[in-house]
Amino acid sequence: MSVYIDADACPVKAEAEKVATRHGVTMYVVSNGGLRPSQNPLVENIIVDAGPDVADMWIADRCGPSDVVVTGDIPLAAKCVEAGAEVLRHNGERFTAANIGQQLAMRDLMADLRAANPLGAGGGGKPFSKADKSRFLDAMERALRSVKGRSE
Repeated sequence: MSVYIDADACPVKAEAEKVATRHGVTMYVVSNGGLRPSQNPLVENIIVDAGPDVADMWIADRCGPSDVVVTGDIPLAAKCVEAGAEVLRHNGERFTAANIGQQLAMRDLMADLRAANPLGAGGGGKPFSKADKSRFLDAMERALRSVKGRSE
């Protein structure tokens, strides 16, 4: 049982570490570098080569039904859901077999809309809030309990 963090641009690394530590679970923080490593013995900082999707491939190749993955990357989430992992967004929303197809379709639609209007307003989404952080902590706790229940 492990926690995998797609760490580049992840706003909840500290929160995930807190929950993983409480459960005694190893957490892999996967990035292309530039992150301050944790001194926590349960946290392993994994630095992968630079390049598109290298960190994603590292996580996807290792996760399985007894793991929790934290990512905002929808294609990575789809691979991890297919592998049987519990997958969470940074705001605590779950990616599941029931919703991942719709998430991928929406991502592709939005990419097409941005490409069709390159001068249009980018938006960038809403800012990450304390409520998002709180929802994440709750979802992370539930995900780890669910995974522990499956492995016992």
